[in-house]
Amino acid sequence: MQRTKFIATCRYHRGCAAPRIAPAQRVPYRMNTVRPPTVVALVLLLAAPAARAHDVSIMPALAVIRQDGSYFIELRVDVDALALGVAHNSAPPAAMAAALRMMAPFELDRAIERAERTVLRRVRIRFDGQLVDPQISFPDHKRTDDTTDPQPTVLGMTARLFGRVPETAETFSFGASAAFNAVDLTIVDETTGRSVKHLLGPGEDCPPYRLYETPAPDRPSVIAQYMILGFEHILPKGLDHILFVLGLFLLAARMRPLLWQITAFTVAHSVTLALSMADVASLPSRIVEPLIAASIAYVAIENLFVREMKPWRPAVVFAFGLLHGMGFAGVLRELGMPPGRFLTALVSFNVGVEFGQLAVVAAAMLTIGACRSRSWYRRAITVPLSVAIAAIGGFWSIQRTFF
Repeated sequence: MQRTKFIATCRYHRGCAAPRIAPAQRVPYRMNTVRPPTVVALVLLLAAPAARAHDVSIMPALAVIRQDGSYFIELRVDVDALALGVAHNSAPPAAMAAALRMMAPFELDRAIERAERTVLRRVRIRFDGQLVDPQISFPDHKRTDDTTDPQPTVLGMTARLFGRVPETAETFSFGASAAFNAVDLTIVDETTGRSVKHLLGPGEDCPPYRLYETPAPDRPSVIAQYMILGFEHILPKGLDHILFVLGLFLLAARMRPLLWQITAFTVAHSVTLALSMADVASLPSRIVEPLIAASIAYVAIENLFVREMKPWRPAVVFAFGLLHGMGFAGVLRELGMPPGRFLTALVSFNVGVEFGQLAVVAAAMLTIGACRSRSWYRRAITVPLSVAIAAIGGFWSIQRTFF
């Protein structure tokens, strides 16, 4: 029943291939009525995608220049979704796999061709600035169709592009359309034993890689790139960090207590970010992430029982900042560090995070800052918002611990 329903739903997506059902076999399909969710349910639904904090939606890509004059590029993409013509995570992996298994052979071939066209349309491979037309395959196809897999797939999660390097080529570059979001690109040159990493923003191309020498990383571009990444990790992607900063803001009726808390938080997460990236001190994410969520709930709950900052508050915020710094380090490891620019990227990312936090404070100040001196501020703003933040933090803490 689930497979039939998914296929019926999938027919409404443009370009989605699905098996035809004979008229005598057609099963009436009735759209479910969607009722407006309550405010609380809406908050939890919006919060649930952020439960896995630090999801920056990066596509890993490996480009290898081989000694025999050939090249290949492997992209980690949801090939099942591309074949069905739907967005990644728009349906459960098991449902997409079931839809592909139910297709007739010619329909599956057509779906695979759709995935091939989509990948080829979204990537750009250049030698000496000239676009080339690579061949494409999905190497995981026919060896990943395992129904016992918790996330089954028919076509796999790898798209492989390959071809020959032009004999006179001196440079190579790779880019992807914004549909693939950011790209974590690694170039491995087997002819020289060198490797280079680039973090590409949506729609960007990597700088031309010289096939016969290693280009020096560009410091200004590293600074700009990692500052932007740090800022984006707070706004708009770091909902857990946004709620933590808002929890600090709600208790501070004056600027000085707020600055004490923000300073303690900044110093703490800067320390653990540096130590974690240097492999001096770190904790597994399965421990860090639930504790970060618990810190959000604690700050919000404390707001309900005290009316002004107590002497212990900066110390508690400092301790929580140490945890958040380890979370930042996990993101930075996923992004990758440019060769020879470790310190530059580290400092730039941290500065970007600080700008993001200041932007959150500025937005809060512009929206409710003028009300902080009002007699009804605590009753009408601090308490309701703190209750909501505590509920979300508690929900995340349970989810990250047990699910």
